[in-house]
Amino acid sequence: MFALSFLRAIKFSLQDTYRNIWLSLVTITILILALFSVNILLTVKVISEAAVNSIKERIDMSIFIVNGTPESEINDLRTMIESIDNVREVTYISELQALENFKAKHSTEANILEALDEVGSNPLSPTLVIKPKDTDRYEELLSSLDSLDYPIIDSMDFDDHRVILDKINSITGKISRAGMILSAIFIAITILLVYNSIRVAIYTHRREIGIMKLVGASHWFIRLPFLISSFNYTSIGVLIVIASFYPFLNLLQPYIDTFFIDYQINIVNYFNANFIEIFGLEFLSLVLVNIFASLIAVNKYSRV
Repeated sequence: MFALSFLRAIKFSLQDTYRNIWLSLVTITILILALFSVNILLTVKVISEAAVNSIKERIDMSIFIVNGTPESEINDLRTMIESIDNVREVTYISELQALENFKAKHSTEANILEALDEVGSNPLSPTLVIKPKDTDRYEELLSSLDSLDYPIIDSMDFDDHRVILDKINSITGKISRAGMILSAIFIAITILLVYNSIRVAIYTHRREIGIMKLVGASHWFIRLPFLISSFNYTSIGVLIVIASFYPFLNLLQPYIDTFFIDYQINIVNYFNANFIEIFGLEFLSLVLVNIFASLIAVNKYSRV
């Protein structure tokens, strides 16, 4: 009996969708736009987080050592720096290694290599490269390194990468806020459209609803077709977004690779790895939103 009633509810829902096809299409379109905006927001968030993490990995500070300093003294300084709380790693680069790195970096610049040959000796000094644990405590680490009083230290090179990080975080924050506002607008429009769609459907079927009530149909049997319609709108919207968003990501990936040439950011792999969490949560959220709007409309307009 329940199965028969459920099948009848599905038939009633499909008839309603067909009779109000344009309103149904508008509702589904708004759902698609809402989901698309949410996924674009998520894409921006993933890209920005990957870029920030990549920049954090490259943040370092260099301490140049006086040429001719015994390695035992350099190792003592290295051990002392490693004991500082916010130091993750200290790498020692010898004079010879520094020269090889310099030649490799400028291998295509003949004039620089010629000038280096004219010098005759190695002008580069041994270097200690320091990587911080927490870039949010960058200033604290700078102060600790500035306070070092070792005669073997020739100079220090501390590039303030925080400027880049702050700019990226600022841009990301603005985009995220704009995306959240846009998503909220689409969700509000979705609720209004679903509400209006159900209201029109109830008006179209007002005689059938009246007859069903007269013959003793339960309230849930009357509500069920409209809830099924909401579920159908969500299912169609999510499927279309999945089918259209992946081609969009594949078109976007080459631009990401070009812009972040030194970073490994594969947005397609991210969505593949988190497919269930992303689209499953979006589907569940929209189903709840649509059912909520449908129940309000049905409770208000099905009083015959």
